[in-house]
Amino acid sequence: MPSSWLPVTVSAMSGVFTRLVGQSAVESELVGAAWSARGDSPHGTAGTGSMTHAWLITGPPGSGRSVAALCFAAALQCTSESTPGCGQCRACTTAMAGTHADIRRVIPEGLSIGVDEMRDLVAAASRRPSTGRWQIVIIEDADRLTEGGANVLLKVVEEPPASTVFLLCAPSVDPEDIAITLRSRCRHVALLTPSADDIAQVLMERDGLAEAEARWAAAVSGGHVGRARRLATDPEARARRDRALGMARDAATPSRAYAAVEELVAAAKAEAVSLTERRNEAEAEELLVALGSGGTGKGTAAVPRGSAGPLKELEKRQKSRRTRAERDALDRALVDLATYFRDALMVSSGADAVTVSHPDMSDRVAALAAHAPRDRLLRCIEAVLACREALAGNVKPKFAVDAMVATMGQALRSGE
Repeated sequence: MPSSWLPVTVSAMSGVFTRLVGQSAVESELVGAAWSARGDSPHGTAGTGSMTHAWLITGPPGSGRSVAALCFAAALQCTSESTPGCGQCRACTTAMAGTHADIRRVIPEGLSIGVDEMRDLVAAASRRPSTGRWQIVIIEDADRLTEGGANVLLKVVEEPPASTVFLLCAPSVDPEDIAITLRSRCRHVALLTPSADDIAQVLMERDGLAEAEARWAAAVSGGHVGRARRLATDPEARARRDRALGMARDAATPSRAYAAVEELVAAAKAEAVSLTERRNEAEAEELLVALGSGGTGKGTAAVPRGSAGPLKELEKRQKSRRTRAERDALDRALVDLATYFRDALMVSSGADAVTVSHPDMSDRVAALAAHAPRDRLLRCIEAVLACREALAGNVKPKFAVDAMVATMGQALRSGE
């Protein structure tokens, strides 16, 4: 399968919506819709509590778009007579564990979601529910839908089966993130960036982290719950962040600049390999076994004839997954770097009321603000954003980062 329908490893709780961080308004809206879906309209208010067949859940990275979609799916399937999404009934526990027969979760691992994949999805979504009230399809990262894939989905969203609900997740309602035609047929739910206090509370209560460690991770995570958890628990994640922020210093040092580029790109590749290698090997082994390889009889140990096509297709999907992982790793580093320059720009402008993204780097940020004029800092931010756009346009990472460092170096050295 081009994008796997992966299980979700989330434990059952006293209420599924407690998985959301700092989204009380969204929780109220989705619970009201779940009441309405039961036909219990007094529990849902007009407008905010009504039910519909297609939803678009948007929010910045780390705000919990996919978690909100999964919690809503569990609430719609919930069999408890109490508030939907009780977290205790079989429907809730299986939904949150990723084993509910009538909830399909599509996680695109490659660069895009194409036509063939969406046709398979639409065919599955058109079936009647087998055990639950609804046939629910969650499409994470719907912004990766190709034009053809979006058109296939649009047809079924325009004329949906009676018992099917589509939950689409995307960063925003911008036409670059979601097709206007799809957006117009979905009910929109917008998530907010969780506050640092909310994230820190979650890290302390659910992960058992010390208060100082949790608050530091929450403060530098940019409102991304998962990233805060990784920074607090993974030394390698902290080292990658330090390497990314060090690019500001390295770019201004000609003898160091391009060596730093090599290190950053190599680190992204290594991270992508570590994330995908074990799974790639397991998939290749499973495919070979399915094709009849590895037997003990005469002539059965060799790779069977006709297996070249499936193996090539698997390699193509795995390469796309690895490329996606590498781009994501680089993008995280670039976001850190852009917000570092943004902090310096805010300090230089005297915007003390603005919350900084890297409070632990205040001394280095102040030194950068004193060294480089505001227009030079802005040019550095623009260079980082241009690099992100180049990577999204399939420019080779080394070339894109080289160009960024060249522009940053020129801007920072001009400020001397």
